[in-house]
Amino acid sequence: MDSPPLQPKPKSAVPNYLTNGTSPLRDSSQHATEARDKKERENLYSSIKSSNTRKQLVDLPSSPPKPAYVSEPVMLSQQSTKQTANGVDDENPKSPPKSPREDNTYQTPATSRPHSPFTQHPTVDFDGLSWPSIGTRDRLDATPEQAQERLQKLSGAIRTILECIGEDPDRQGLLETPDRYAKAVMFFTKGYEENLRDIVNGAVFHEDHDELVIVRDIEIHSLCEHHLVPFIGKMHIGYIPNRRVLGLSKLARIAEMFARRLQLQERLTKQVALALSEVLQPQGVAVVMESSHLCMEMRGVQKTGATTMTSCMLGRMRSTAKTREEFLNLISKR
Repeated sequence: MDSPPLQPKPKSAVPNYLTNGTSPLRDSSQHATEARDKKERENLYSSIKSSNTRKQLVDLPSSPPKPAYVSEPVMLSQQSTKQTANGVDDENPKSPPKSPREDNTYQTPATSRPHSPFTQHPTVDFDGLSWPSIGTRDRLDATPEQAQERLQKLSGAIRTILECIGEDPDRQGLLETPDRYAKAVMFFTKGYEENLRDIVNGAVFHEDHDELVIVRDIEIHSLCEHHLVPFIGKMHIGYIPNRRVLGLSKLARIAEMFARRLQLQERLTKQVALALSEVLQPQGVAVVMESSHLCMEMRGVQKTGATTMTSCMLGRMRSTAKTREEFLNLISKR
């Protein structure tokens, strides 16, 4: 008896750039075919460009400026001879051109929430380590001998710290502390060695679902890069699928990967949102994080009850107020 013909293998939901090792940012034609709104990214990058050009140092005058109601009148004919069409003063050619915000034609965007310039670097380097630092590749590619040498170097630095604060690193309680803390610091920053492709691990699936998917109260432990002390809190992640969904545990793993680095809460929130946006190309992404920072509780202002909240909204989460409001209402319910 003849066996039935083999059925064609179902098409994988994993994006091509997660399997063939190329970033969507390196192929403009492929990126143009993705479902995410290309106009939004162009607006974001143009906002970055306009916000980083023509920056001038503010020279505060020694005497207070004159009030507007006593300023000397300027004749229109005189004003037109002093400026060219591009807004540069002929008598003072070094003066910067007019900013778009100073132009009368500048208008507020029509969307319910303006676009945000998120980063000047590639969103996610799938071939590398997802926003790696300068020494990250050396740490990842180190041989066992080099890794041990790195650990010993770190341990020696911690011993120096103990000596500088007036302690005796050779007493019994501190004898093994440099080695223990060196290993702990490497664990606290293990996110530098992790890759977004390995974190996702192919857990992208076809699903005809176009409503909110939310995972909230994800515990976050990270280190403030300014004082190297922890900040601890919870992260809420939501997105609107575009025929593709991600395994729920991967949302928490992505957050963990970026948290296990020297971080700022603002950057951590944005990195998680942008990584999820690149992996799924969804209709919208929202990330909200609330945490307490020991750098302002143990030192400095010493306000133990303060909580810091940050958010990053992309796609429909940013442009549609009702969708954003639904997400914020759902994560606030306890």
